Amino acid sequence: MTRMFPAMMALAGGLALSACGDSPGQRAVTGGLLGAGTGAAVGSFSGNAGTGALIGGAVGAVGGAATAPGNF
Repeated sequence: MTRMFPAMMALAGGLALSACGDSPGQRAVTGGLLGAGTGAAVGSFSGNAGTGALIGGAVGAVGGAATAPGNF
């Protein structure tokens, strides 16, 4: 459980910042980059940072593109 706390904090931080930008394209890029970084950090705990980065990047990009500016 103590190893999961930093991963959960990184995930929460990545989600909080995933929609930075004015256009859907900017939000998709920033969401993808932050998601990839968060996914790599979380994936490194399980021993597969590359897969975590790919999944996190994809989820972050979709989440960033789907959000409207000023929702948060």
